[in-house]
Amino acid sequence: MPHRVRRPLLVLAAAVFLFLGLVRPAAAHGFTSVVYAHVTTDSDSPDGPIRTELKLEYDLLVVSAADAGSDDALFRAGTDAFEGGDAPARAAALDSHRETVVGYVTRRLSVTTGGTACEPAPVGGFRMGAEDGVPYALLALDWTCAGHATGDHEIRSGLFPDREGYVKGTKTIATYAVDGRTGSAALDSGHPAFSIGQSWPERFWEFFRLGAEHLLTGTDHILFLLALIAGSRRPREVVLAATAFTLAHSVTFLLAALGLVSVPADLVEPVIALSIAVVAGWHLWRLREDGAHAPDLRGPGGSRFALDRAGWTRLGVVFCFGLVHGLGFAGALGIEAAWSWTLLWSLLVFNIGIEAVQLAFIAALFPLLLLLGRRSPRAARWVTGALSAGVAAMGLVWFVQRVTGA
Repeated sequence: MPHRVRRPLLVLAAAVFLFLGLVRPAAAHGFTSVVYAHVTTDSDSPDGPIRTELKLEYDLLVVSAADAGSDDALFRAGTDAFEGGDAPARAAALDSHRETVVGYVTRRLSVTTGGTACEPAPVGGFRMGAEDGVPYALLALDWTCAGHATGDHEIRSGLFPDREGYVKGTKTIATYAVDGRTGSAALDSGHPAFSIGQSWPERFWEFFRLGAEHLLTGTDHILFLLALIAGSRRPREVVLAATAFTLAHSVTFLLAALGLVSVPADLVEPVIALSIAVVAGWHLWRLREDGAHAPDLRGPGGSRFALDRAGWTRLGVVFCFGLVHGLGFAGALGIEAAWSWTLLWSLLVFNIGIEAVQLAFIAALFPLLLLLGRRSPRAARWVTGALSAGVAAMGLVWFVQRVTGA
């Protein structure tokens, strides 16, 4: 192998295996939680309270509130109700320790007007709901603000994670209709607050960043892209594959996030893992069938974007798996249908964030592999084969883990 090829080959291979070595096989998205907040005011009563309707993951709320309030009785009652699967019992456990739970929430969630803190008061009792099969507690709070009609409103959330050590991060997805202004925001530990009077570029950036971060931290989606890149031998192949994947996941992402399609995460996550193994394995199968010669995928007329039967079959497979990946992207938000149209613009921006990172990833890696293939086709086959083998193995491990619940 020529010396000028050996060095970049070794660097690229080392980077690939270092990346795969850092991948945590247990959970592709990590242990994260989502808080949903709907903020409203009564249009007929402009000086009235600001209402926040919160949806909080039930078991996380019980553990965190019990720990913060040193309330062992809440922990026992809430845990027993959670394991028993009885929704009325879960609500009753929270209501019987109302002061502890509400105190925990209002210490970590705040509303201010013109820099002055508003005073919270619970409205009614706890109710129960679910997101993607996960029990959620619903809590309404009215915030009384001095000088409500003047000054801007700021919502700040520090809800979760706490000392339980299980959840590593929380996103708060907020929608609002306050004083004639509507919109949405995404909060996390790095961006814990938003102003209802924020500009549209600020709202755009919040959901763009959320989409970009979701792809970057979703290791299974990154590995799927790696499998697509490794299995594409020409620019037209990676362009068509990326386009098929984008169209497919955009459709199901929007349908699912708008509440028009609902598929259990227990089904979606194993299929995503299987898609990684299948797409990576496809390239290994092509290497075995082709031997030392890469086929020309141009059609009979030599069209630049024409594919043979195997090429079209691969595109079909990628498109079908892209539909499933879209459901996985939507799982990052899981927004209830009743709030969906308010969030439509934000959902589109979230998807743009995903696409921007996806395109950047392809633009950074594929030209490197293309250059290597032109200088040494044999080296390129070894690198893409090794990469595909590692990705396929990881996908199979995740598939088994997610099917068995390991």
